[in-house]
Amino acid sequence: MVTILITGGAGFIGSNFVRLFNKKINAIVFDKLTYAGNPENLSGVDRIFVQGDIADRNALENVIAEHKPTAIVNFAAETHVDRSIYGDTGEFVRTNVVGVQTLLEVMRAHPEITRLVQVSTDEVYGDTALDSRQMFSELSPVRPSSPYSASKAAGDLLCLAYRRTYDTPVIITRGSNTYGPYHYPEKIIPLFILKMLEGKQMPVYGIGANIRDWMFVEDHCRGVLAVLEHGKLGEIYNISADQYQSNLEVARMIAKAFGKGDEAIEFVTDRPGHDLRYAPDASKIKAELGWLPTVQFEEGLAKTIEWFKNNQAWLSKIK
Repeated sequence: MVTILITGGAGFIGSNFVRLFNKKINAIVFDKLTYAGNPENLSGVDRIFVQGDIADRNALENVIAEHKPTAIVNFAAETHVDRSIYGDTGEFVRTNVVGVQTLLEVMRAHPEITRLVQVSTDEVYGDTALDSRQMFSELSPVRPSSPYSASKAAGDLLCLAYRRTYDTPVIITRGSNTYGPYHYPEKIIPLFILKMLEGKQMPVYGIGANIRDWMFVEDHCRGVLAVLEHGKLGEIYNISADQYQSNLEVARMIAKAFGKGDEAIEFVTDRPGHDLRYAPDASKIKAELGWLPTVQFEEGLAKTIEWFKNNQAWLSKIK
């Protein structure tokens, strides 16, 4: 069984990755445990846990010396757009840029680590018009709109530069909007479910027209594993489900699941620079690695709502 260092492994996507593949890999979870990192996300899972910051070179060196991973998957990131706009942008730069650069330097010092998968986001491409048919491939330019997506784009560019300059064995994935169990309730789907559980209205930005490609977390994790195992070094792979819904459509589906209608929706002032529509093209990972999404949005949303209903103790602790 291979030993993989999973940075950010106590967060949403990272913990789902560890849960899904814990019989396949020996997971060394390395997580700073910020507000969105939660050891309970890994309860009942065989893994080794080490608390640490990816921007801390010494901490990384210590965990590598002790556990000797052969690959790293980096899920560690500050990810919430609103926090990057209204909060401390420096935290995003520290983790998403300095942290990635630190990981890349560690890779240079440890040639026995043969792969670094940098888990990024389709938000680095920026947006397109709501009625556009434009799709973003891995060759599309990056045009980030928020401090969050700009910091992720910067991390990606560092990865590509280290690959070109030092031949660092790095691969980048860019996933679309992901949802599912263990999702911290600041993002739209878990937030809306939480509001319904509390008997409150769901806050929808603007008129709710913004469109996203929604992907169930297990499909995203299977895409990352496919890239880890079979992806070509130095390449970028979009991972997306081609399942588009507007924010208003998502809100209405969640309201319906709770026996509610539009009275459960509250339209609020839009955030600055709100991207209109993301449109990642996942043709490359499908053709080269055989990955395909398996969970339709309606099915995945129902599973997610049911999970949150059955895990309100988890919710109450993190609230």
